[in-house]
Amino acid sequence: MMRINGMNKKIILGVATVTTALLLGACGNTDETGNSKEANVNVGILQYMEHDSLSKAREGFVSELEEAGYVEGENLTVNYQNAQGDQANLQSMSESLAGENEIILSIATPAAQSLATVTQKDPILFTAVTDPVDAGLVADNEQPGGNVTGTSDMVPIEEQVALLLSLAKEAKTIGIIYNSSEPNSKIQADLAQKAIEAEGIEVKVLTVTTTNDVQQVMTTLAQEVDAVYIPTDNTLASTMPTVGEIALEYKLPVVPGSAEMVEAGGLATYGINYEELGRQTAQMALQIIEDGADPAEMPVETSNKLELVINEEMTELLGIDPKSIVLPD
Repeated sequence: MMRINGMNKKIILGVATVTTALLLGACGNTDETGNSKEANVNVGILQYMEHDSLSKAREGFVSELEEAGYVEGENLTVNYQNAQGDQANLQSMSESLAGENEIILSIATPAAQSLATVTQKDPILFTAVTDPVDAGLVADNEQPGGNVTGTSDMVPIEEQVALLLSLAKEAKTIGIIYNSSEPNSKIQADLAQKAIEAEGIEVKVLTVTTTNDVQQVMTTLAQEVDAVYIPTDNTLASTMPTVGEIALEYKLPVVPGSAEMVEAGGLATYGINYEELGRQTAQMALQIIEDGADPAEMPVETSNKLELVINEEMTELLGIDPKSIVLPD
């Protein structure tokens, strides 16, 4: 897997306001500034479903806390729940986490929405949410106004479309596939369709409702298009190996929304790294834990690290020189 470094792009929507400091104890583990980390911190994590992007966000979050001096089993207790894509699980797990943790991390929009309906007091951070305003999680990205804030995974749609078109220069029709029940995916798909059509290229959009639909729908789409764009859709992210197999069969370049989706079966993308997004979210958590920052006053952030990621195995199988894949001007 090839990653092109040196392309960091900071798009943070604001800098959180630091308020009253929270004392964590008088001795024990300390950070670089000498602040004590002896008192145990309880962190709840609610993940919507299992796939690489969401799991990487969780792993990055926990790793960043550990590097800041909060070590699970010593001075950090992590209560991790995974709903496996089931709404009923989300509700019961949200109720079990509410009122039991200093802070709760929600991973993906359904998890954040579920937690937000259960507690209006516990500080909730979200990640892997495309449009938190549209999702009803915050009143405004700059001034969330409640107990919920976090990091958005909105990707650079126009740049990704430009990359896809550079990989399929003769394309007459571009396909888009996503889960119609995921609002975040529709937002991205609509933006991608607009960008593609602006170049005078036809767009074919097909949707799925479950992972069971992906193989059949992707096969149908592959027969009608010259290349495929996929948003950071949870259903498609969890089935990217299947998407990749079909793309190879029909010799189609696929540009998905995230690095993890490229690794699992896509060709290339210019997008976010979910582990880094999780680490960025943990930095917000540290502001709450250590400085007493108020989520209501902490602006929503977007990824401060974007990268060009290329699946070299896929390029070889498709007969594409990986060195020829560059970001269009």
